[in-house]
Amino acid sequence: MTPQWLKQTDVGIELSIYCQPGAKVSKIVGTHDGHLKISLQQPAMDNRANEALLQWLSKQLRIPQRQIHLISGQASKVKRIELWAPISIEQVIQSLKP
Repeated sequence: MTPQWLKQTDVGIELSIYCQPGAKVSKIVGTHDGHLKISLQQPAMDNRANEALLQWLSKQLRIPQRQIHLISGQASKVKRIELWAPISIEQVIQSLKP
């Protein structure tokens, strides 16, 4: 069963993420209101948390950062990320297990 925070789109895979910046360590902490909840070490200043999120996702999913796009939520804790990479939903689930 596909988690609520993950869906296939026409161009790739979309993730719905709830970010908690300023944490001690960057990690997945579970879900929040149907979003994948990720704590980020970077503070929410000058777009640093968004950049850190994209870098962290690139490392976790093992795909180039240029294939990960923030499509909404630049100034919000709730973000929509789209993956334009040859990766399956199953691989995303395995890589981002809470």
